[in-house]
Amino acid sequence: MSDKTAIVLDLPDEASTQRLGEDLALALRPGDCLALSGELGTGKSTLARALLRAVADEDELEVPSPTFTLVQSYDLRIPVSHFDLYRLADPSELDELGLDEALATGICLVEWPEMAEELLPANRLTLRLEHRQDGRQALIAGPGAVLSRIRRSLVIRRTLEGWGYIGARRRYLTGDASVRAYETVTPQHGANLILMDWPRQPGGPAVLDGKPYPKVAHLAEDAYPFVAISRYLRDINLAAPDVLRVDYEQGILLLENLGSEGVLDDEGHPIEERYREAVVCLGYLHSHPMRQDLPLDNGYVHHIADFDPTAMKMEARLLVDWHLPWKRASQPSEEERQAYLAIWDELIVQLADAERNLLLRDFHSPNIIWRANESGVRRIGIIDFQDAMIGPTAYDFASLVQDARVDIPPRLAEQMMRDYVALRRSLGQFDEARFRKAFAIMSAQRNCKLAGLWVRLMQRDSKPRYMKHMPRTLSYLAQALQHEALAPLHAWCLKAGIELPESPPLL
Repeated sequence: MSDKTAIVLDLPDEASTQRLGEDLALALRPGDCLALSGELGTGKSTLARALLRAVADEDELEVPSPTFTLVQSYDLRIPVSHFDLYRLADPSELDELGLDEALATGICLVEWPEMAEELLPANRLTLRLEHRQDGRQALIAGPGAVLSRIRRSLVIRRTLEGWGYIGARRRYLTGDASVRAYETVTPQHGANLILMDWPRQPGGPAVLDGKPYPKVAHLAEDAYPFVAISRYLRDINLAAPDVLRVDYEQGILLLENLGSEGVLDDEGHPIEERYREAVVCLGYLHSHPMRQDLPLDNGYVHHIADFDPTAMKMEARLLVDWHLPWKRASQPSEEERQAYLAIWDELIVQLADAERNLLLRDFHSPNIIWRANESGVRRIGIIDFQDAMIGPTAYDFASLVQDARVDIPPRLAEQMMRDYVALRRSLGQFDEARFRKAFAIMSAQRNCKLAGLWVRLMQRDSKPRYMKHMPRTLSYLAQALQHEALAPLHAWCLKAGIELPESPPLL
């Protein structure tokens, strides 16, 4: 089926029309214009009301008809402007209503588009509702990219229904820096669940030895790693979400909801008790014997990749591939690039004797759930681990104590280091000096990666919001470079013109 092929849906009753509104709310993006047409009684108002309430995540949202005001605006997760052009005196009045301005930041829902059809965006989405003997029919047409998003939302709906969740309420939860997105799913009976939407992606351009970036950096490309590692974490009594249903081919997972309370207070500051409990959780994980091959019920065995030198360097390269060109408005010389990579070759050699175990990879505030009613290590819920690898345990500790998205007070960071060292010593042999050296190197590697990643997300993926973390990332990098093993990298950064702010002493 072509991406541009129109979508035809049978809507036997009002509930199915409302569900279509919900499904559209999860597919539309800022800049989308939905032209909604149909005779009286075909369900235009029902669909528009359901769409708006789903975007608002408010079932009782008042949705007055804009017939007399011509436009009603809603400041929601995505701003929505609801136009009704039935009483439009002249098509030129559409400019005065601010359609272009509304599309610049949000979604426009236009009823009676026939009244100003020639002035609506050429790339608009059209949805026509028609009477049928046993209900209604919806015909959706428009640009291929928008139709692809709608088809994906409809596939998720059909998958849920196939799993027995008929009429489940779907609401947007969050997206992340990857291609994954998350929804809350409320069955007609029972508690909220979490849906992970993880569509397969094309391989992308080759970056090394004919392989795309995800292959080189060992990033998960399907749901098998998530399911396998979730089961392993649960087997050792850590709190990871139970995978209730999974469609590996479609990349749709239905997960246990571990809760919504995190480790930050209402003002976005770290809550000390919760961060310290997260340290205990890490120490508990690192004290378990390492397992690299994790079997699943269908005979598939997930082999956890090593965080090998190639992957480490590929991530660290983001600094010279993205951060430095952005900062200097010019590409680094080949001499600079090779000097940088040679430094990382030597630093990686120094990690040869570092303690190794499972790395969760992004163990920091967005991915940690606080479960106040649980006890021990189960008070910490772990929700992001699909890219887990085997490597230096200091990496996850650096991820936590140098949280990429929130400032950790130096006093708390120092306490977390003391907690971790004391716990690991109490559980058996532990080389503190070796761990601290690995921590400095892994901190530098992670923050070199992030300094480039924030720029890549802004420039390549149109996600500029992550740039707000850049000052913190560079401060963490400056802190890591205080270790004597990092002196060559420190010198390279200064020579390259990377601005390193003042930072607290290295832990």
